[in-house]
Amino acid sequence: MEGWLLDPFLEFGFMRRALAGCFALALGAAPVGVFLMLRNMSLAGDAIAHAILPGAAIGYMLAGLSLPAMTGGGLVAGLIVALVAGGVARVTQLREDASLSAVYLISLAAGVMIISLSGNGVDLMNVLFGNVLALDDPTLLLLAGIASLTVVALAVGYRALVLECVDPAFLRSVSRASPVAHLGFLVLLVLNLVAGFHALGTLMAVGMMILPAATARLWQRDLGPLLASAVAVSLVGATGGLLLSYHAGLPSGPAIVLSLGALYVLSLLASPVSGLFRRLRPRWHYTS
Repeated sequence: MEGWLLDPFLEFGFMRRALAGCFALALGAAPVGVFLMLRNMSLAGDAIAHAILPGAAIGYMLAGLSLPAMTGGGLVAGLIVALVAGGVARVTQLREDASLSAVYLISLAAGVMIISLSGNGVDLMNVLFGNVLALDDPTLLLLAGIASLTVVALAVGYRALVLECVDPAFLRSVSRASPVAHLGFLVLLVLNLVAGFHALGTLMAVGMMILPAATARLWQRDLGPLLASAVAVSLVGATGGLLLSYHAGLPSGPAIVLSLGALYVLSLLASPVSGLFRRLRPRWHYTS
């Protein structure tokens, strides 16, 4: 059993790099996912993840599989989509989630079309689904840098982010930090989605963000333990997914997301806070 768990990481450098990349994603993306869930913006995260694709595709067409070009393109595209969707929601009768859905569908179609014009289906699959087993040192440094920036930014803006989740109207009435907190959170969201894009592709990147947060929410009620639990779930799920990919010969990105999904389903059944088993358990009523 010990060999089954440790040998892949001891014997192969690409497995160690994949594990290090997943750990960086867990430290940055999981806490962002918690705040995304508390702000009722989980679907917005999925929309922005898909919206990164055209920027990354343009970067790919201009410079090939260049880390700076694809990162910069994805970051710019994600921020533009987030700001455009927010602007449309403010000047029309559409809600922000509806405008995000419309913009991200256009962006996703445009990104797939741009990459398809290159005539290379392999590159399209890598962009859509990623390849965490092929992470190189520059990409690992990028993921580690984004994770470090995210942890520091969340620590600095913790109070404002919590207030905006709980009572955004109160925060706007007592402080001018509300727009800064909202815009800063969107920047962190896009940065972590870009990081996830390099490891898991645009279709899977949001899995490392939403599934750990949703799983942890089934076990924890307080924010501090919730953030720590989300990171722990992400680490366990990513490690399990890499081992599943190695031993069963499955694609690494989907294996990681499926592993996280299995933890979510188990928590949905067994959670002492709101699990289905707890709700279905008969309750005894004592009468005198």
